[in-house]
Amino acid sequence: MTSTNPTINAVDLFCGVGGLTHGLVRSGINVTAGIDLDPSCRYPYEANNDAKFIERDVNELTSDEIIAHLGGGGFSLLAGCAPCQPFSSYSQSGRSKKSGKDWQLVSSFGDLVAEVQPDLVTMENVAQLASHSVFKRFLKSLKGYHVHSSVVECTKIGVPQSRKRLVLLASKLGDFGLDRIDRMASPARTVRDEIGDLPKIRAGEQHSSDPLHTACSLSEMNMRRIRASKPGGTWRDWDPELLAACHRKATGATYPSVYGRMAWDVPAPTMTTQCFGYGNGRFGHPVQDRAISLREAAMIQTFPRSYKFLEEGETVRFSRLGRLIGNAVPVRLGEVIGETLQQHVEAVTRSGVSPSGLSGRLF
Repeated sequence: MTSTNPTINAVDLFCGVGGLTHGLVRSGINVTAGIDLDPSCRYPYEANNDAKFIERDVNELTSDEIIAHLGGGGFSLLAGCAPCQPFSSYSQSGRSKKSGKDWQLVSSFGDLVAEVQPDLVTMENVAQLASHSVFKRFLKSLKGYHVHSSVVECTKIGVPQSRKRLVLLASKLGDFGLDRIDRMASPARTVRDEIGDLPKIRAGEQHSSDPLHTACSLSEMNMRRIRASKPGGTWRDWDPELLAACHRKATGATYPSVYGRMAWDVPAPTMTTQCFGYGNGRFGHPVQDRAISLREAAMIQTFPRSYKFLEEGETVRFSRLGRLIGNAVPVRLGEVIGETLQQHVEAVTRSGVSPSGLSGRLF
């Protein structure tokens, strides 16, 4: 193959609402299918991406099912972000007591790589996974691949939030340029850059032209608290009568950002599944007396402002949408991963390397 613009066909495991898929597509990769167990992901995934959503448990997938979506010529890519709940900041207690089932999805991903043998593999995950034995076992499934992994600080690639993620890139084609992801840089983006021009809304209000631009209502006490909060400040700025019970405990002193406002001109904190709640972290709007809206959270995750999460007439459910947005791979991170793989493939094909031709294994 001698084209300088080779085709990469991809399947996205654990695709969620399409953060990684959308980023890969932006880089020029042809994502043909996304696979996830959660039916709530189907509409946003298919409404925003020219790819098929397959509602399946990855543990039950066969290699032939994946290969069927990687055919059509070109290079093959198996991508994904296996959920790792034991490392969630909301499930730290008792983590050492977790059973092996917590890691089954990472192991299943590795098993599928070993069976499918795609030309390329990428995995994005929590940074802590790099030091866990399950990651070492995953690396064993990559026998015959050139592998590069590193922790990417998302603020350095243009994501307006502090978010560190483990990114693994593997290729059968060689190792040229896989470490380029460590040197990629984009101008830093801030909260103001990302959401500063969105229409003003009040706590509990939904904007008329964008149902996702809606903010949780606040109790009278929380309204008093957010009015007393400074951008980038802490609850220590409040008068004593505003303190919550958790703040008065010794352990509460270690969580200064809870009930905090974001600051305009720095990146946001990490978006979590609870990012719509004022009391769940530094998720207060910099100047408006409310928590950030679901649209603002999605944009801080670098989803386009036009990304569709709700079907026509669908009711906003904060817990469901917060989970889908907070668990997503930032679109910009997916784009950087895709750009790295594209340049890697273009370089190796100039030297005459050809795709493995997975489609030929089916027919």
